[in-house]
Amino acid sequence: MNNFFEQLHADTQAERDYLLSAPIITRVFKGQVSLTEYASFLAQAYHHVKHTVPLMMAVGAKLTDQQEWLREAVAEYIEEELGHQEWILNDIAACGFDKQRVRNSTPQFATELMVAYAYDTINRKNPLGFFGMVHVLEGTSIALADNAAGAIRDVVGLPKKAFSYLTSHGSLDIEHVKFFEELMNKITDEQDKQAIIHAAKCFYKLYGNIFRGLDSEPFFPANAQELSA
Repeated sequence: MNNFFEQLHADTQAERDYLLSAPIITRVFKGQVSLTEYASFLAQAYHHVKHTVPLMMAVGAKLTDQQEWLREAVAEYIEEELGHQEWILNDIAACGFDKQRVRNSTPQFATELMVAYAYDTINRKNPLGFFGMVHVLEGTSIALADNAAGAIRDVVGLPKKAFSYLTSHGSLDIEHVKFFEELMNKITDEQDKQAIIHAAKCFYKLYGNIFRGLDSEPFFPANAQELSA
């Protein structure tokens, strides 16, 4: 039986550890996170999540007739992901910050680099490499989202409506990850497998650098006073 999903998980362990060792992730689970840090995370999430649907559309356009089954799966992903960037902006507003400032802002370099690498993978290399990004973002969400939302809520005292993005990608999204696992196990071409593994390793590092950048380049500085009603 082809179990490429397990291979993908095992072969990217070191890179996953790099992401999870980001200082801000460690602090979250020690209850050492601030409102501005959470809002800064959401700002960067907005800047990569808004590209999810365009990236998937680019993948679908690159697939061959023999990969029509995969194009149907991509279309299903697109339908589910539409508008998620607006959830993030609403969470930012629920934190008391100006979501329009985030909408009109420039992402930090690490975020821009991850997005650029995703487009480059699809357009210049193997479009199936994009599933390496899906593996990283969805897998990380399942592992962290619910616990992180609870930890942050306990510390900063925000209402549930400030966590729609995180909670939607937590335990409630397990069926989505199961769908991804089944999809990966249908991939049999060795070159496609290696392209996905390579991309996942890169995306773990790139996403890890976004978390590390939240310390060196916070969107909302610790003394931010621009809270809006």
